[in-house]
Amino acid sequence: MQIGYKLAAEAFGPAELVRQAVRAEEAGFDFVEMSDHYHPWLDEQGHSPFAWTVLGAIAARTERIGLATGVTCPTIRYHPAIIAQAAATLALLSDNRFVLGVGSGERLNEHVVGQGFPAATERQDRLREALEIIRLLWQGGYQSYRGTHLRLEDARVFDLPERLPAIAVAAGGPRAARIAAELGDALFSTEPRAKLVEAYRKAGGTGARYTEVMVAYAKDVDTASRAAWETTRWALTGWKVMAELPNPVNFEAASAHVRVEDVREKFACGPDPTPYLAAVQDYVDAGYDQIVLMNAGPDPDGFFDFFTNELADAIRRLRPVPA
Repeated sequence: MQIGYKLAAEAFGPAELVRQAVRAEEAGFDFVEMSDHYHPWLDEQGHSPFAWTVLGAIAARTERIGLATGVTCPTIRYHPAIIAQAAATLALLSDNRFVLGVGSGERLNEHVVGQGFPAATERQDRLREALEIIRLLWQGGYQSYRGTHLRLEDARVFDLPERLPAIAVAAGGPRAARIAAELGDALFSTEPRAKLVEAYRKAGGTGARYTEVMVAYAKDVDTASRAAWETTRWALTGWKVMAELPNPVNFEAASAHVRVEDVREKFACGPDPTPYLAAVQDYVDAGYDQIVLMNAGPDPDGFFDFFTNELADAIRRLRPVPA
Protein backbone atom coordinates (compact mmCIF):
# COMPACT_ATOMS: atom_id res chain seq x y z
CA MET A 1 0.00 0.00 0.00
CA GLN A 2 1.02 3.57 -0.71
CA ILE A 3 -0.46 6.66 0.93
CA GLY A 4 -0.97 9.92 -0.93
CA TYR A 5 -1.83 13.47 0.09
CA LYS A 6 -4.42 15.40 -1.92
CA LEU A 7 -3.26 18.88 -2.86
CA ALA A 8 -6.49 20.91 -2.69
CA ALA A 9 -5.80 23.09 -5.70
CA GLU A 10 -9.21 24.75 -5.38
CA ALA A 11 -8.50 25.86 -1.80
CA PHE A 12 -4.88 27.08 -1.92
CA GLY A 13 -2.70 29.22 -4.16
CA PRO A 14 0.23 27.82 -6.13
CA ALA A 15 3.03 28.72 -3.70
CA GLU A 16 1.13 27.19 -0.78
CA LEU A 17 0.51 24.00 -2.76
CA VAL A 18 4.24 23.66 -3.41
CA ARG A 19 4.94 24.23 0.30
CA GLN A 20 2.41 21.57 1.25
CA ALA A 21 3.96 19.09 -1.16
CA VAL A 22 7.35 19.63 0.47
CA ARG A 23 5.75 19.13 3.90
CA ALA A 24 4.00 15.98 2.65
CA GLU A 25 7.36 14.54 1.64
CA GLU A 26 8.78 15.38 5.07
CA ALA A 27 5.73 13.86 6.78
CA GLY A 28 6.27 10.51 5.05
CA PHE A 29 3.61 10.47 2.34
CA ASP A 30 4.47 8.35 -0.70
CA PHE A 31 2.96 10.69 -3.28
CA VAL A 32 0.89 13.84 -3.76
CA GLU A 33 -2.10 14.00 -6.06
CA MET A 34 -3.39 17.26 -7.54
CA SER A 35 -6.64 18.01 -9.35
CA ASP A 36 -6.47 19.76 -12.73
CA HIS A 37 -9.26 22.34 -12.62
CA TYR A 38 -10.03 25.63 -14.27
CA HIS A 39 -12.57 26.67 -11.59
CA PRO A 40 -12.92 25.83 -7.90
CA TRP A 41 -16.04 23.97 -6.80
CA LEU A 42 -17.16 26.87 -4.59
CA ASP A 43 -16.26 30.56 -4.58
CA GLU A 44 -15.35 30.18 -0.88
CA GLN A 45 -12.41 28.03 -1.93
CA GLY A 46 -11.05 30.90 -3.98
CA HIS A 47 -8.26 29.26 -6.01
CA SER A 48 -7.53 27.16 -9.07
CA PRO A 49 -3.95 27.56 -10.36
CA PHE A 50 -2.59 25.85 -13.47
CA ALA A 51 -1.81 22.32 -12.33
CA TRP A 52 1.13 21.63 -14.64
CA THR A 53 3.10 24.70 -13.54
CA VAL A 54 2.58 23.79 -9.89
CA LEU A 55 3.59 20.17 -10.46
CA GLY A 56 6.76 21.28 -12.23
CA ALA A 57 7.67 23.46 -9.26
CA ILE A 58 6.97 20.56 -6.89
CA ALA A 59 9.22 18.30 -8.95
CA ALA A 60 12.03 20.82 -8.55
CA ARG A 61 11.50 21.27 -4.79
CA THR A 62 11.19 17.59 -3.80
CA GLU A 63 13.40 14.53 -4.08
CA ARG A 64 11.45 11.38 -3.29
CA ILE A 65 7.71 11.91 -3.27
CA GLY A 66 5.63 10.79 -6.24
CA LEU A 67 3.42 13.18 -8.23
CA ALA A 68 0.06 12.51 -9.86
CA THR A 69 -2.79 14.35 -11.52
CA GLY A 70 -6.12 13.45 -9.99
CA VAL A 71 -7.38 13.83 -12.67
CA THR A 72 -6.74 15.55 -16.02
CA CYS A 73 -9.33 15.54 -18.80
CA PRO A 74 -7.35 15.19 -22.06
CA THR A 75 -10.24 15.65 -24.49
CA ILE A 76 -11.81 19.14 -24.46
CA ARG A 77 -9.93 21.90 -22.61
CA TYR A 78 -6.71 20.08 -23.58
CA HIS A 79 -5.92 18.10 -26.69
CA PRO A 80 -4.31 14.75 -25.83
CA ALA A 81 -1.20 15.74 -27.80
CA ILE A 82 -0.60 18.52 -25.26
CA ILE A 83 -1.08 16.13 -22.33
CA ALA A 84 1.27 13.59 -23.92
CA GLN A 85 3.94 16.28 -24.12
CA ALA A 86 3.23 17.72 -20.65
CA ALA A 87 3.32 14.32 -18.93
CA ALA A 88 6.53 13.30 -20.69
CA THR A 89 8.19 16.57 -19.66
CA LEU A 90 7.08 16.22 -16.04
CA ALA A 91 8.34 12.64 -15.96
CA LEU A 92 11.76 13.88 -17.03
CA LEU A 93 11.82 16.76 -14.55
CA SER A 94 10.73 14.52 -11.66
CA ASP A 95 13.10 11.63 -12.44
CA ASN A 96 10.18 9.33 -13.28
CA ARG A 97 8.08 10.14 -10.22
CA PHE A 98 4.95 11.13 -12.15
CA VAL A 99 1.67 9.24 -12.70
CA LEU A 100 -0.78 10.64 -15.25
CA GLY A 101 -4.31 10.41 -13.88
CA VAL A 102 -6.96 10.99 -16.54
CA GLY A 103 -10.74 11.08 -16.70
CA SER A 104 -13.67 12.15 -18.84
CA GLY A 105 -13.97 15.54 -17.12
CA GLU A 106 -16.52 17.84 -15.52
CA ARG A 107 -18.47 20.63 -17.17
CA LEU A 108 -17.11 22.95 -14.45
CA ASN A 109 -13.71 22.98 -16.14
CA GLU A 110 -14.26 21.90 -19.73
CA HIS A 111 -17.05 24.24 -20.85
CA VAL A 112 -14.74 27.27 -20.60
CA VAL A 113 -13.28 26.77 -24.10
CA GLY A 114 -16.72 27.03 -25.70
CA GLN A 115 -16.81 23.59 -27.33
CA GLY A 116 -19.72 22.28 -25.28
CA PHE A 117 -19.75 19.32 -22.91
CA PRO A 118 -21.00 16.07 -24.43
CA ALA A 119 -23.00 13.31 -22.79
CA ALA A 120 -21.24 10.68 -20.69
CA THR A 121 -21.11 8.05 -23.45
CA GLU A 122 -19.37 10.41 -25.86
CA ARG A 123 -17.05 11.64 -23.11
CA GLN A 124 -15.87 8.08 -22.54
CA ASP A 125 -15.45 7.50 -26.28
CA ARG A 126 -13.34 10.66 -26.41
CA LEU A 127 -11.28 9.44 -23.46
CA ARG A 128 -10.57 6.16 -25.24
CA GLU A 129 -9.39 8.05 -28.35
CA ALA A 130 -7.29 10.40 -26.22
CA LEU A 131 -5.52 7.48 -24.57
CA GLU A 132 -4.84 5.94 -27.96
CA ILE A 133 -3.30 9.24 -29.12
CA ILE A 134 -1.15 9.58 -26.00
CA ARG A 135 0.11 6.01 -26.33
CA LEU A 136 0.79 6.59 -30.02
CA LEU A 137 2.86 9.71 -29.38
CA TRP A 138 4.78 7.98 -26.61
CA GLN A 139 5.99 5.43 -29.15
CA GLY A 140 8.17 8.18 -30.60
CA GLY A 141 8.41 9.51 -34.14
CA TYR A 142 5.85 11.47 -36.12
CA GLN A 143 2.31 10.22 -35.68
CA SER A 144 -1.15 10.90 -37.07
CA TYR A 145 -4.55 9.71 -35.90
CA ARG A 146 -8.12 10.04 -37.14
CA GLY A 147 -10.85 9.06 -34.72
CA THR A 148 -14.54 9.78 -34.52
CA HIS A 149 -13.99 12.75 -32.21
CA LEU A 150 -10.27 13.53 -32.08
CA ARG A 151 -7.54 14.08 -34.66
CA LEU A 152 -3.76 14.18 -34.65
CA GLU A 153 -1.73 15.42 -37.55
CA ASP A 154 1.97 14.75 -38.08
CA ALA A 155 2.96 15.30 -34.43
CA ARG A 156 5.96 14.16 -32.42
CA VAL A 157 6.91 14.46 -28.74
CA PHE A 158 10.66 15.00 -28.89
CA ASP A 159 11.52 14.72 -25.18
CA LEU A 160 10.43 11.29 -23.98
CA PRO A 161 11.60 9.61 -20.74
CA GLU A 162 13.12 6.15 -20.93
CA ARG A 163 10.36 4.99 -18.57
CA LEU A 164 6.99 6.34 -19.60
CA PRO A 165 4.54 7.56 -16.93
CA ALA A 166 1.91 5.13 -15.72
CA ILE A 167 -1.61 6.17 -16.67
CA ALA A 168 -4.36 5.86 -14.04
CA VAL A 169 -7.84 6.06 -15.57
CA ALA A 170 -10.77 7.38 -13.52
CA ALA A 171 -13.85 5.19 -13.56
CA GLY A 172 -17.31 5.54 -12.09
CA GLY A 173 -18.79 2.45 -13.74
CA PRO A 174 -17.90 -0.79 -15.55
CA ARG A 175 -17.49 0.81 -18.99
CA ALA A 176 -14.83 3.22 -17.79
CA ALA A 177 -13.25 0.41 -15.74
CA ARG A 178 -12.81 -1.52 -18.98
CA ILE A 179 -11.09 1.49 -20.57
CA ALA A 180 -8.77 1.61 -17.55
CA ALA A 181 -7.93 -2.07 -17.99
CA GLU A 182 -7.46 -1.92 -21.76
CA LEU A 183 -5.65 1.41 -22.22
CA GLY A 184 -4.44 2.40 -18.76
CA ASP A 185 -1.97 1.10 -16.23
CA ALA A 186 -4.08 1.70 -13.11
CA LEU A 187 -7.60 2.44 -11.90
CA PHE A 188 -8.72 5.67 -10.20
CA SER A 189 -11.96 6.00 -8.24
CA THR A 190 -13.38 7.99 -5.35
CA GLU A 191 -15.81 5.45 -3.90
CA PRO A 192 -15.22 2.22 -1.92
CA ARG A 193 -16.93 0.09 -4.55
CA ALA A 194 -15.60 -3.44 -4.74
CA LYS A 195 -17.66 -4.08 -7.89
CA LEU A 196 -15.69 -1.39 -9.71
CA VAL A 197 -12.40 -3.05 -8.81
CA GLU A 198 -13.88 -6.38 -9.86
CA ALA A 199 -14.92 -4.95 -13.23
CA TYR A 200 -11.40 -3.59 -13.71
CA ARG A 201 -9.83 -6.94 -12.90
CA LYS A 202 -12.36 -8.89 -14.97
CA ALA A 203 -11.42 -6.76 -17.98
CA GLY A 204 -7.75 -7.68 -17.49
CA GLY A 205 -6.61 -4.81 -15.29
CA THR A 206 -3.68 -5.74 -13.08
CA GLY A 207 -2.37 -2.33 -12.00
CA ALA A 208 -2.63 -0.17 -8.91
CA ARG A 209 -6.03 1.03 -7.67
CA TYR A 210 -6.11 4.68 -6.59
CA THR A 211 -8.80 6.23 -4.43
CA GLU A 212 -9.51 9.29 -2.27
CA VAL A 213 -10.67 9.21 1.35
CA MET A 214 -12.33 12.37 2.69
CA VAL A 215 -11.02 13.52 6.07
CA ALA A 216 -10.96 16.75 8.05
CA TYR A 217 -8.36 17.26 10.77
CA ALA A 218 -8.70 19.78 13.59
CA LYS A 219 -8.23 19.66 17.35
CA ASP A 220 -11.96 19.04 17.81
CA VAL A 221 -14.68 17.42 15.72
CA ASP A 222 -16.89 20.50 15.49
CA THR A 223 -14.14 22.71 14.07
CA ALA A 224 -13.12 20.01 11.61
CA SER A 225 -16.63 19.31 10.33
CA ARG A 226 -17.48 23.03 10.07
CA ALA A 227 -14.34 23.65 8.00
CA ALA A 228 -15.15 20.72 5.72
CA TRP A 229 -18.70 22.02 5.29
CA GLU A 230 -17.49 25.51 4.36
CA THR A 231 -15.15 24.38 1.56
CA THR A 232 -16.04 20.83 0.60
CA ARG A 233 -19.81 20.29 0.95
CA TRP A 234 -19.93 20.02 -2.85
CA ALA A 235 -18.45 16.52 -2.45
CA LEU A 236 -21.78 15.28 -1.10
CA THR A 237 -23.74 16.21 -4.24
CA GLY A 238 -22.68 13.04 -6.10
CA TRP A 239 -20.96 12.53 -9.43
CA LYS A 240 -24.12 12.95 -11.50
CA VAL A 241 -24.24 16.53 -10.23
CA MET A 242 -20.50 17.12 -10.00
CA ALA A 243 -19.93 16.25 -13.64
CA GLU A 244 -22.67 18.46 -15.05
CA LEU A 245 -22.77 21.85 -13.30
CA PRO A 246 -20.89 24.69 -15.03
CA ASN A 247 -19.78 27.13 -12.32
CA PRO A 248 -19.17 27.53 -8.57
CA VAL A 249 -22.46 29.41 -8.14
CA ASN A 250 -24.29 26.29 -9.35
CA PHE A 251 -22.51 24.14 -6.78
CA GLU A 252 -23.43 26.69 -4.13
CA ALA A 253 -27.08 26.15 -5.02
CA ALA A 254 -26.76 22.37 -5.37
CA SER A 255 -25.15 22.03 -1.94
CA ALA A 256 -27.51 24.43 -0.13
CA HIS A 257 -29.30 21.49 1.49
CA VAL A 258 -26.09 19.91 2.84
CA ARG A 259 -25.77 20.28 6.61
CA VAL A 260 -22.69 20.17 8.81
CA GLU A 261 -24.12 16.94 10.24
CA ASP A 262 -24.17 15.43 6.74
CA VAL A 263 -20.53 16.31 6.24
CA ARG A 264 -19.63 14.79 9.61
CA GLU A 265 -21.17 11.50 8.49
CA LYS A 266 -19.10 11.37 5.30
CA PHE A 267 -15.77 12.73 6.55
CA ALA A 268 -13.50 11.32 9.22
CA CYS A 269 -13.31 14.42 11.44
CA GLY A 270 -11.25 15.55 14.42
CA PRO A 271 -8.13 14.45 16.31
CA ASP A 272 -8.96 10.77 16.95
CA PRO A 273 -7.29 8.36 14.49
CA THR A 274 -10.03 5.72 14.94
CA PRO A 275 -12.54 7.12 12.37
CA TYR A 276 -9.72 7.74 9.90
CA LEU A 277 -8.62 4.12 10.08
CA ALA A 278 -12.21 2.90 9.78
CA ALA A 279 -12.74 5.04 6.68
CA VAL A 280 -9.55 3.81 5.03
CA GLN A 281 -10.43 0.20 5.93
CA ASP A 282 -13.58 0.45 3.79
CA TYR A 283 -11.45 1.27 0.75
CA VAL A 284 -8.86 -1.38 1.54
CA ASP A 285 -11.64 -3.96 1.81
CA ALA A 286 -12.94 -2.84 -1.59
CA GLY A 287 -9.54 -3.58 -3.17
CA TYR A 288 -7.76 -0.22 -3.31
CA ASP A 289 -4.03 -0.04 -2.58
CA GLN A 290 -3.17 3.63 -3.32
CA ILE A 291 -4.95 5.60 -0.60
CA VAL A 292 -5.11 9.38 -0.98
CA LEU A 293 -6.10 11.36 2.12
CA MET A 294 -8.11 14.44 1.13
CA ASN A 295 -7.94 16.75 4.16
CA ALA A 296 -10.60 19.46 4.30
CA GLY A 297 -9.63 20.61 7.78
CA PRO A 298 -8.39 24.14 8.57
CA ASP A 299 -4.85 23.23 9.67
CA PRO A 300 -2.69 21.53 6.99
CA ASP A 301 0.46 21.54 9.12
CA GLY A 302 -1.38 20.08 12.08
CA PHE A 303 -2.66 17.36 9.77
CA PHE A 304 0.87 16.54 8.59
CA ASP A 305 1.99 16.08 12.21
CA PHE A 306 -1.13 14.03 12.94
CA PHE A 307 -0.39 11.81 9.95
CA THR A 308 3.22 11.23 10.96
CA ASN A 309 2.48 10.55 14.62
CA GLU A 310 -0.92 8.85 14.55
CA LEU A 311 -1.89 7.59 11.09
CA ALA A 312 0.99 6.56 8.85
CA ASP A 313 2.07 3.32 10.52
CA ALA A 314 -1.49 2.32 11.42
CA ILE A 315 -2.76 2.78 7.86
CA ARG A 316 0.15 0.81 6.42
CA ARG A 317 -0.76 -2.11 8.71
CA LEU A 318 -4.32 -2.34 7.36
CA ARG A 319 -5.21 -5.44 5.39
CA PRO A 320 -8.45 -6.45 3.63
CA VAL A 321 -10.97 -8.07 5.95
CA PRO A 322 -12.66 -11.10 4.32
CA ALA A 323 -16.34 -10.54 3.59
